[in-house]
Amino acid sequence: MGEATVPAAYRPQLVGLNHLALEVGNVDEALAFYGRIFSFKLRGRTPNSAFIDMGDQFIALMEGPARPERSHRHFGLVVDDRTSVRQLAVEAGAELVDGPFLDFLDPWGNRVEVVEYAEVQFTKAPQILHGMGLQLSKSEKAQRELAQKGMASIPG
Repeated sequence: MGEATVPAAYRPQLVGLNHLALEVGNVDEALAFYGRIFSFKLRGRTPNSAFIDMGDQFIALMEGPARPERSHRHFGLVVDDRTSVRQLAVEAGAELVDGPFLDFLDPWGNRVEVVEYAEVQFTKAPQILHGMGLQLSKSEKAQRELAQKGMASIPG
């Protein structure tokens, strides 16, 4: 890679993730699969795509070729409570991935990691959580991690 031509002070700061696009073999089947595991609202729909709302972010399901090869390439979904996710994923036809986390493969080979909101640094603004009908808080560990970055007060 070559040298950056824009000084670091003028480079845009990454702020977050707007959306994630997944290739699925069939949008209707993908909506049914993910609907058996997660509760969600459909933001929009076209003949070859669907958009799952996540408050201020979304997942785009796009018809395309499946990628069955195994890799560590994945994305992480944050849920309010992951207690039942493992069972729901298996019942929906997902293949669980061995390891220390809750990962599974959807029918199109997309690897999904599921984490609980309270346990990770990822944070939604209170008004967005309210708009989603959620009242969530962070674990002490997650609050400490955020405090180390100057993004929260230390619990105590």
